[in-house]
Amino acid sequence: MTNMTDGTVTGSGGVGNQARPQPPAQRSGVGEPETSEGLKAFGEVVKALRKRAGLTQESLAPKVQYSPETVASIEQGRRFPPHAFVDRAEEVLDAFGAIRGAARHLSRKPGLAKWFQHWAQLEEEAINLYTYECRLVPGLLQTEAHARTLFVNRLPPLGDDQIEAQWMARADRQRLLRERPNTAFSFILEEHLFLRQTGGPEVTRELIDHVLEAAELRNVEVQVMPQARGAHAGLAGPMQLLETADHRWFAYNETQRGGLFVSDSKELSVLQMRYARMRSQALPLEDSVSLLQRMRGAQ
Repeated sequence: MTNMTDGTVTGSGGVGNQARPQPPAQRSGVGEPETSEGLKAFGEVVKALRKRAGLTQESLAPKVQYSPETVASIEQGRRFPPHAFVDRAEEVLDAFGAIRGAARHLSRKPGLAKWFQHWAQLEEEAINLYTYECRLVPGLLQTEAHARTLFVNRLPPLGDDQIEAQWMARADRQRLLRERPNTAFSFILEEHLFLRQTGGPEVTRELIDHVLEAAELRNVEVQVMPQARGAHAGLAGPMQLLETADHRWFAYNETQRGGLFVSDSKELSVLQMRYARMRSQALPLEDSVSLLQRMRGAQ
């Protein structure tokens, strides 16, 4: 399925002081993204209370400690509100429980597969996010042209509205790289992901430029696993690891038709050990950037 690497993983959800339910070990099934009227309704509640308080999106943003763009996305129903946003907006806007109440009914993110939505929520609050990919460039690093190539070639075929929803969700997630400067993002990518030239040489050049630009961010590290390395610790498949603000670790492995969420400490220890070994086996950051630049020139 060409929608891998974006789910477009699951974890601990919940709002406010409610207990966070543990998701099942595996969530599988049809991965069609669904739009959510609930998100739009939640956004309207926030918008109405913001206006009642005499605030603009720009003036509310620092009070809830999110960017004006994030506030706008939430009000427009394009972004699932993080737990911290819900709590701060409830307090700042003196909402009498209205915002928390509306948030309890949110269950879907537009453009994201059902099995991926919980992981996407954890992504927005993670302090460390590690990704190893051997199939596709991760969604957080894709360009629009590259992503649309994947969507167009997906089976069963997607309609135009579904493709648009998936790209909007993917583009929204990519803001995390810049909106969360204190979150450390690590990517280990197989060299052959770029050699495949998905979408053609021009799309690949643009993709490499985009990845190189992301690698310039202080909170983003991109390493390439060279084809010359015949064996390494990640041959069993792709993985994602993240650490939450309360220092809990989770992992996610995606399959063709579902996602496997990992919270068991023994399993996490194995995956962390493998990822740590891969970081030493992949090219260092400077050498990875140099290789990507050479590959870009060869396109």
